[in-house]
Order: sequence, then structure tokens, then C-alpha cells
Amino acid sequence: MTTAQDPAPEGGLRPGQSARIRVWDRATGTTRTVQASTTRRYEAPNWTADGRLLVNGDGRLWLLPADGTGEPAPLAAIGLPEANNDHVLSPDGSTVFASAQDWHIWSVPIEGGQAQRLTPDDGGMHFLHGVSPDGARLGYVRLDPDGGNWWASATIHTIGVDGRDDVAVTTHPGPADGCAWTPDGEWIVFNTEQFSPAPGHAQLARVRPDGTELEQLTFDERVNWFPHVAPSGDVAVYLSYPPGTTGHPADLRVELRLVSVDSWAEPTTIVELLGGQGTINVPCWAPDGSAFAFVDYPAGEADGI
Repeated sequence: MTTAQDPAPEGGLRPGQSARIRVWDRATGTTRTVQASTTRRYEAPNWTADGRLLVNGDGRLWLLPADGTGEPAPLAAIGLPEANNDHVLSPDGSTVFASAQDWHIWSVPIEGGQAQRLTPDDGGMHFLHGVSPDGARLGYVRLDPDGGNWWASATIHTIGVDGRDDVAVTTHPGPADGCAWTPDGEWIVFNTEQFSPAPGHAQLARVRPDGTELEQLTFDERVNWFPHVAPSGDVAVYLSYPPGTTGHPADLRVELRLVSVDSWAEPTTIVELLGGQGTINVPCWAPDGSAFAFVDYPAGEADGI
């Protein structure tokens, strides 16, 4: 089992550690830092249509220019409980859908306003990861709070943005996580332990939104999480943990891998970093597919890559 060394305080940074919001450019293969903090643990960038990044930190949502020309500003989400790092943008860019620490999914206007709870009190825990290309449905990970091992119950569900018509996409406990639609709406890609007898050994898979045609996509010794297909539909990026990792911990030496959607078994490592939890939990591509954003957490000169 691989675990994080000297983990950061809950929701925070270790002494000497920073959270860097970074952008990888597809045309040049280079990475630049657009924001860094030694006091706030930023996580999970989304990319807006008008060139901003949406991240979470200190239980709030923040917006900042993707080109690094300005400081993060808090999104005025009135009534939103403490937010975690699961948030996505509606396809038209007008709405943020966000998971909160009350285990529910909420919506709030991108420019701020009153938050509205979407998920019902149905006994489950709801952790958002994707929205369908037509904006009609949300993809989330459902956990059962009864019992000691919540993660063992994780399955992929979709639900209407009105909080109705909940559908179980995966029924095998898996567990499964990180669900996101492909740009054409034909598939949901996600990570799952369903194909491995080793606890924690997640691999990537895809399934039709109606739960049919489940297919394993990666077959290696590493532990793979959070696949995100570019809006162009031709490539995807995902987070790859060292062999033996359990779950998706923070502060490990991990890789971001780029892969053609026609050849998931032939990835290219494009970034090595200290990170994991918080790095790319949610869809992170620019709307034109030219770049994606991520967060790393260097703790010293050796990690400042």
C-alpha cells in the first residue's frame, strides 16, 4: 500500500508547501504557473468559456484568470455549505454545480447568487463529477453512509439537474469514481476497482449512460484515476498513482498522462508532480481543448518541477 508521507493538515498545506495552479499547453507541451499560494490549498480547476479558472479552497469557490493576470476572487455563493473539490460547469457556462460537505449537490450562478440544493434526502451521499453535454444530467458518485467502509459502496449514478430521475449506471460496488461524459455524450468514463482483485487498484473504464457496454480501458500496474476527455474528443488526460496506492490520497509522486481515445493502452506521461487529491478531480480542459489546468503541491526545491 502506498500512502502520503507527512500528510497536510485537513484541507490545508504543510509547512513549506505551496499549492500551484498550473496550465499545460497542448501545442507546446509546456507548463506554466498561473497562481501559487502557501496559505490556501487550491484544488480541482474547471475552465470557463470566458477564460477563467474555477477552483475550491478553504471550503469556498474561487475564480481567477487562466492567464495568471489576476488574483483569485471568491464566488459569492449565498447559502452554499462548505464546498469540497467536486464541482463542474454547465455547458452554457452560466451555472456552477458543486458538491458540499453536507453530502448534497448544489447549483449557483457563475457570477454569484443564491445557491439551490438539487439532490433529495434519499439516504445517499452525492459527490459530483460530471455534467452531460446537453446540460440535462449530472454524473455523481453515490456512497452509502451506513457502515464503516463508505468507499466500498461507491457506484456511478446520473440525476437530472432538477434533482429527479436518479439512475444507477454501475451496480457492481467496484468501487467506482471520477465519472465524466465524453464530448459526444455517448460514453461516461470513470475509474473503478471492478476489474482487479487487488484492493485499491483502480483502472479506467467507460460505460454507456444507460449502464450498458462496460469496457475496461487501461491495463497496467499503476493506479489510474479521473479521466477527462478533451472537448476536441481526440485525447484524454488522467491522473496516475504509483502501484499499490489505495484510494486517491494527496501529496504523492504522481503522473499526468495523455492518451488518444483510440488507444488508451498507450499513454504518454506529460507531467510528473507532487499531488493526487485535488490535482484534476474534475473536468479541467479549456473549452477549445488547447490546454488543461491542474494543481500541484510542491514541498521543497526537489518538488518544484
